[in-house]
Amino acid sequence: MVKILLAEDDENLGGMLKNYLTAKSYETDLYEDGEKAFTGFTNNQYDLCILDVMMPLKDGFTLAQDIRNINKTVPIIFLTARSMKDDVLEGFKIGADDYISKPFVMDELLFRIEAILRRVKCDEPQQQLFFTLGKYTFDTQKQVLESKDSFLKLTTKESELLLLLCINANQVLERNYALKTIWEDDNYFNARSMDVYITKLRKFFKDDPDVEILNVHGRGFKLIV
Repeated sequence: MVKILLAEDDENLGGMLKNYLTAKSYETDLYEDGEKAFTGFTNNQYDLCILDVMMPLKDGFTLAQDIRNINKTVPIIFLTARSMKDDVLEGFKIGADDYISKPFVMDELLFRIEAILRRVKCDEPQQQLFFTLGKYTFDTQKQVLESKDSFLKLTTKESELLLLLCINANQVLERNYALKTIWEDDNYFNARSMDVYITKLRKFFKDDPDVEILNVHGRGFKLIV
């Protein structure tokens, strides 16, 4: 099920949108201000964000910038009562995928959501089967890490975590994202379990100075290749 973050401070409109999107089979979390929405975004994994521009505590443009700082690709739709050209340009400059002015017909918003999700799906790259990591080759299908003189069969969790690190090589792999993707819950015990797997992966590459897994304080991990 597609999961949507909805940030809207108008209680009536927010409730109507949440109910409408839920009825259309979109799991929707509603936040009534920008700060709560950003906290929600950092603690969950969303497929699309719908942000009201005029909100208390943190406006939609600022919220979108904060979201883009930790996720460059999640689709963002702005909702606003303002339709000035400069506002529209500002929204797209920040990285909006679409912009809809109030008042609007619910079906119009739905069509735009569906169009964006179709585009995102078409743009998704096919999963890479092999990664070269220093002197090692990682076979994602067979869950094998091998070099000229070694062959290591990985567990499923080891393979899934290494794959996320490879996809985000030389960039930060957000801790919460990894937990939600692999363990489906970012509770304390799963977080400790992930730390153990990170330690195991480091040991696999300890003899290769060209591969390193770094801790990024307060954020996650970075695979340096």
